[in-house]
Amino acid sequence: MLVILSGVAGAGKDTIKKELIKRMENVESLPSFTSRTMRNGDIEGQTYHFVSKEKFEEMIKNEEFYEYDIHHNQYYGTSRKLLNNKIKSGKIIVKDIDVNGTEHLKDLLKNDTKIVTIFLRVPKEELKRRLETRIDKPSPEEIMLRLNRFDYEESRMNMYDYILKNDNLEKTVQIIMTIIEHEQKLVATN
Repeated sequence: MLVILSGVAGAGKDTIKKELIKRMENVESLPSFTSRTMRNGDIEGQTYHFVSKEKFEEMIKNEEFYEYDIHHNQYYGTSRKLLNNKIKSGKIIVKDIDVNGTEHLKDLLKNDTKIVTIFLRVPKEELKRRLETRIDKPSPEEIMLRLNRFDYEESRMNMYDYILKNDNLEKTVQIIMTIIEHEQKLVATN
C-alpha cells in the first residue's frame, strides 16, 4: 500500500511521516530524488536522494522516474526501481509529494497498487509562521514562492481520499494511523 501525504511546504508532511514510521510496524518512507542541495538535518537516503541537476536529467532520459517535477527551481522525482522494490516487499510506503506527483502516481499505479491519498491543510497565516521559524531558514523570496503555490495546491484537494487540517500534530498522526489501519483492512477483505 502506498500512502501519499501532500500539502504545501510547511504543512507538516515530513514530521508526520517520521511519526508514522516510529509508531507503526511495517511502515517505511520512500524518499524522492532531488537536485537541491542538502540542508541542515538532511540525511542522504532518508530525507532525499541528492543528485546533481545533470544526473537528474540523465535519469529522466533513462526513464528512471514514475514522475518528476520542478519546484522552487529544483527537480524532485519518484524512482521506479525504489518504489517497485518497496511495494514488492509488502511494506506500507509513506511518501510526501506535491499535487502533480500525486496525480501522476495515481494514474500510473491505480491498477497495480492500493493508493491512499491524504492532503494536509494549514491556514495560510500559520503556514507563513511555520516557514519563517523553520530550522533551515528559507529566504524571504523562498517563503513568498512557497506561499504563492498555496492556492494552486489547495485548488487540487478534490482528488484526495482524505483532507485533514493539521493544526495539532498528535491528533493528525492518530487520525492518519486510523486511516492506514482502516485501509489495510479494506485491502485484506478484497
